[in-house]
Amino acid sequence: MNRVLLYLGKFAHMVMGYLTASLAAGAFLSVVFLGATRLATKDMPPEVISGSMIFSIPFTALVVAYFAFVPAVVVMVLAEILGKRDWLFYALSGGFVGLVLDGFAYQGGDPDFAYMDPLVPVSIIGAGVVGGIAYWFVTGRFAGTLRTRQQTDSHLPQDRNRS
Repeated sequence: MNRVLLYLGKFAHMVMGYLTASLAAGAFLSVVFLGATRLATKDMPPEVISGSMIFSIPFTALVVAYFAFVPAVVVMVLAEILGKRDWLFYALSGGFVGLVLDGFAYQGGDPDFAYMDPLVPVSIIGAGVVGGIAYWFVTGRFAGTLRTRQQTDSHLPQDRNRS
């Protein structure tokens, strides 16, 4: 029973890290694209931009979480198995997830997709890097702790008086 609770706790910790990463990536995309909109329309007051960001960040995070789920789960499981705890691994993995999403969008076949502007794929890869660092900050620093705990528990002497 104790091991089941440990695995459930680790799963909940990974979900919390993924939600944080999605929120950070959504905030990055909102800042980049609303900032580009602000540069294009110089007459827009800052109150409108800040209100738009407060409203758009959670929705952008939902879109990021939806599309990045499968590649991110592969990276998260791989990091847990390998016990990777360094921030650079998660930053590069997040960039790789963004690159995979760019590939999916490119293969989607929509001729009107805005790949003429290099800001779009670079921003998605950058959002992946920001999301990967946010995941590391919440969860990635503790990756592989269940495996190291199992190894230390197996070396402990067993109490022979227990029945």
